[in-house]
Amino acid sequence: MSERTIDTVDSFYNSGDPIADSTAPAGPIADRWTTRKFEARLVNPANKRKKKIIVIGTGLAGGAAGATLGEQGYHVIQFCFQDSPRRAHSIAAQGGINAAKNYRNDGDSVHRLFYDTVKGGDYRSRESNVHRLAEISTQIIDQCVAQGVPFAREYGGLLDNRSFGGTQVSRTFYARGQTGQQLLLGAYQALMRQVDTGNVELHARHEMLDLIMADGVARGVVVRDLITGEIKSYTADAVVLASGGYSNVYFLSTNAMGSNVTASWRAHKHGAYFANPCFTQIHPTCIPVSGQHQSKLTLMSESLRNDGRVWVPEQAGDHREPGDIPEDERDYYLERIYPAFGNLVPRDIASRAAKNVCDEGRGVGPGGLGVYLDFADAIGRLGLDAVKAKYGNLFTMYERITGENPYERPMRIYPAVHYTMGGLWVDYDLRSTIPGLFVIGEANFSDHGANRLGASALMQGLADGYFVLPTTIGDYLARSLAGDVPDTAVAEAENRVTSMIGRLLSINGDRTVDSFHRELGHIMWEYCGMERNEEGLRKALDLIPALRVEFWERVNVPGSGEDLNQSLERAGRVADFLELAELMVIDALHRTESAGGHFRAESRTEDGEARRDDQNFSYVAAWEWNSAGEPPTLHREALNFEYVHPTTRSYK
Repeated sequence: MSERTIDTVDSFYNSGDPIADSTAPAGPIADRWTTRKFEARLVNPANKRKKKIIVIGTGLAGGAAGATLGEQGYHVIQFCFQDSPRRAHSIAAQGGINAAKNYRNDGDSVHRLFYDTVKGGDYRSRESNVHRLAEISTQIIDQCVAQGVPFAREYGGLLDNRSFGGTQVSRTFYARGQTGQQLLLGAYQALMRQVDTGNVELHARHEMLDLIMADGVARGVVVRDLITGEIKSYTADAVVLASGGYSNVYFLSTNAMGSNVTASWRAHKHGAYFANPCFTQIHPTCIPVSGQHQSKLTLMSESLRNDGRVWVPEQAGDHREPGDIPEDERDYYLERIYPAFGNLVPRDIASRAAKNVCDEGRGVGPGGLGVYLDFADAIGRLGLDAVKAKYGNLFTMYERITGENPYERPMRIYPAVHYTMGGLWVDYDLRSTIPGLFVIGEANFSDHGANRLGASALMQGLADGYFVLPTTIGDYLARSLAGDVPDTAVAEAENRVTSMIGRLLSINGDRTVDSFHRELGHIMWEYCGMERNEEGLRKALDLIPALRVEFWERVNVPGSGEDLNQSLERAGRVADFLELAELMVIDALHRTESAGGHFRAESRTEDGEARRDDQNFSYVAAWEWNSAGEPPTLHREALNFEYVHPTTRSYK
């Protein structure tokens, strides 16, 4: 029985029983993954052919999972809402992928990658998961090289590395500014090979709209054919969500416009706990907002901070052209404040620092919401051709969007919403709190804590898809005695979907879907963005429910559900964002500490840095959905640190 919490967040949530990850092995951390792989039960090859696994999503995590499970002999049924798996949002990742290969002989190791990731996440991630990720990182590079991924190489032919924020070693493998694209094409090729063999049944332009539940177990999905509007059901022995993150709750983000939370949120409503939803990442290196016409923002890779220097005018109100401002009147503030890491501080640190100098009136560009990223020193040191070889495609993208030549004039950048560390709660085996439902990649919460280090998203997605899930889902299937799925379970799920579609189409209001999405995004950025405080979060908890009520009274969704209808697609996604946003704010309000990307104005040090509260908040916040209009229930998973003991997180 849960009790209503009476504290600083009044009656916004209930407190429930603690939750624990019971699947992580004990013993030395370096042996745990090896132990788990050996203890996992196996499915023999003949039985694998009889097992069906549904995979939602075809990005790096989903594509890698589908390819590997198909290679193992399972029958995989895979879905993506894009017209091709190649258009998954993973293709937009630019800078690189981390791996503890120590090719530079600069002191890197599995333990150092483990340490940097736990520290970078502000000590809000599990040690067991992070160490496994660091171990697998070295295998990922070998896997991708074998697939033909064209990583950059040094003159002698060895794979090249560059630095990324939050580390003092060079461990990031890259393919110019197109690393995500090249890795996704590698996974896509492997996936399509399995499609050709018949092991993977691929359905593009299909969107998952509900889970099929039988006796409390996830046994299938209901999808909508986005071309014909047909509602279809598919059943299986297990379901895997690889549907990405939820940054588009902010409307303006670096995510593709179609990225959404629907698959995860519909699973949440069936009992999958949602963990740490307030842990969202603000990326410091984005092209600034330029007007109301924009529907998304564009990322400039963090790799640019290897050679670019970040600065603003020393004096507020200095609106001279950047070339007219002398060196002694510039403030290279990251180098000044954080001399040990300089321009390569982690993303949360760099983002807040940019906000602070802009708040002081020293920002550049329209509205003063920008800082300079200057390559003059790099061009002088390396030469123009060398800079073009490393970053040319990124510079071209910047010039096409802004009309400014970054070789001659510093780039203007400003923080923007990028990645979400929160997601569905999973245990060490990547199982959610719903039996039979696995969650991988950005859709789960497991590895990054309160802040993701750059170049670690690709690492986690491929680790989950190629190496972790194929082991742990086999253990589940070997133990499962699932029978046929009752027709009533399928019918109930289909009825939920058709009922919601019918409701959306019947409102016939006077406001567009996008107008609601934009308004929600403004509320979230204003009150639950780079900086949060109690007053703003409470205001958001007044505004969001009111906006949700208005949505269901005034939204206009033209057309029908029986053909291509992108307004209907967006309406369902925005309806889910409106519910998720409230949970994000509740989570941010209850966590009165500052941790990573979650910066509470009331919890800062004397010099303005984030102040963690390990005594009261060293836990994962796993939220349980109750029902519409009812407060969620908070289940806490205590975080224990045996190998990387929490300390003040300093990059000075």
